[in-house]
Amino acid sequence: MRSISSATLTVLAFLLVLLPSTYSLPIHESFLKCLLLHSPHSNQDTHIIYTQNNSSFYSILQSSIKNPRFLNPTTPKPLLIIVPTDESQIQASVICCKNLGLQIKIRSGGHDYEGLSYTADSPFIILDLRNLRSVQVNTEDNTAWVQGGAQLGEVYYYIAEKTSSYGFPAGLCPTVGVGGHFSGGGLGTLMRKYGLAADNIIDAHLIDVHGRILDRKSMGEDLFWAIRGGGAASFGVVVSWKIKLVLIPPIVTVFTINKTLDQGATKLMYKWQQIAHKFPNNLFIRTLMESVKGGNKGGRTIHAAFNSMYLGVVEELLPLMENIFPELGLEAKDCHEVSWIESIIYFAGYPLGTPLNVLLNRSTGKRNAFKAKSDFLKEPIPEKVLKKIADRLLEEKNAYMIWDPLGGRMGEISQSEIPYPYREGYLYNIQHMVEWEERGVEVSQKHIDWMRRFYKFMEPYVSKYPRAAFFNYKDLDLGVNEEGNTSYWRGRVWGEKYFLNNFRRLALVKGKVDPGNFFRDKQNIPPLLA
Repeated sequence: MRSISSATLTVLAFLLVLLPSTYSLPIHESFLKCLLLHSPHSNQDTHIIYTQNNSSFYSILQSSIKNPRFLNPTTPKPLLIIVPTDESQIQASVICCKNLGLQIKIRSGGHDYEGLSYTADSPFIILDLRNLRSVQVNTEDNTAWVQGGAQLGEVYYYIAEKTSSYGFPAGLCPTVGVGGHFSGGGLGTLMRKYGLAADNIIDAHLIDVHGRILDRKSMGEDLFWAIRGGGAASFGVVVSWKIKLVLIPPIVTVFTINKTLDQGATKLMYKWQQIAHKFPNNLFIRTLMESVKGGNKGGRTIHAAFNSMYLGVVEELLPLMENIFPELGLEAKDCHEVSWIESIIYFAGYPLGTPLNVLLNRSTGKRNAFKAKSDFLKEPIPEKVLKKIADRLLEEKNAYMIWDPLGGRMGEISQSEIPYPYREGYLYNIQHMVEWEERGVEVSQKHIDWMRRFYKFMEPYVSKYPRAAFFNYKDLDLGVNEEGNTSYWRGRVWGEKYFLNNFRRLALVKGKVDPGNFFRDKQNIPPLLA
């Protein structure tokens, strides 16, 4: 572990320049003065600290908010945004927030579904890791160190730049930050072959509540276990992750087959549910069920997309599909043979042939507001219920469901290996989503209410006791903590839905490393003292 030294005169001068003369609020001044005492060396980057009367404050705040329903005047704003360029500035920020009783919100990509990485009900600062995003690939041992502010597209791009033989099993959206994705689990197209992103993390550097930098050895196996799927923001600030790269073939095959209700979409989805979790590990086929223009019912119909990656060539895939899923009618013309990195482009929704550097783009362009929920299935949903689901989805303009198959390697790993518990016996993960373009609290509430009704409708057909949910798809409807030192028993209401029996162990780890509950939000792991 590493500690930090006192400030130099250069840092003192630098930060005093940044302190606006018009500020009268003691908390701002106190924080900046504290930072002076704990910054270890000179830094010439003048964009490290943003106050609310800095001209760039709101552009920095909004740039990483991926859910516009939190872009409104009533959403609480941070007192300061810290955009560190080295680990020592994070250490100082943790110490100062703790000393002054401020919450610290850790933001890497900003895809947090409920805005927990950039909102709070009590005075807070945002620690935005966007400047700490290096990806250092080691082809000798096929590992990489990834800083906490990197996004998935950057990770994939820099791996492919170094090697065409290895990849990494993580998510489909290139602008998702690794901090929340890795520490929450991380589903992706390679999970049936290699497991989750969190299953393939072999070390990390974490700044704890005392401002110390810990690696796997110094933090201990309990804490290292907790941050791989249990949400690292409950335990500290992960500044870098060491990941194990996985072997991939030189050619993979991708395809998407679209079917409408009139073309038997629900019948195909019912068949898919019965078999997709039992496919060979090198075949991943997910489905997207969505409401689209067309058809006779209000000018809309249901569109089911069978979206796949096979770790091999078309010549191998076609006879396999003819044997295990002939009803889909896959033909050679539906398939594209590409490299693994090109498959990333494909699943991100870009046309094949798009330059790979699009993966370095940190902007998502136009964004719709959304509300999401999640479920896990332990048995297939009957075809007649799928038709009822289709009718429900037709009620909304932009409503859809993403069904991801588990099984394969996912079912071979123990439920307690990492905090993510949905292994053997769980067939599918479903993400329910509704989006809308309009702005305003009343409009948002209308769509959120629809999603809640839809979620209630799904209750008889999904996992029970508890009804499971995926931590990467945060949902505050499941329950929230009390402000401050919330109880373990209050946290169980939502925590066991995400983590099943692993929740108690997570709470015991929290009680050991952060008993005062400094790292907190509405769904952080609460401390449980042994």
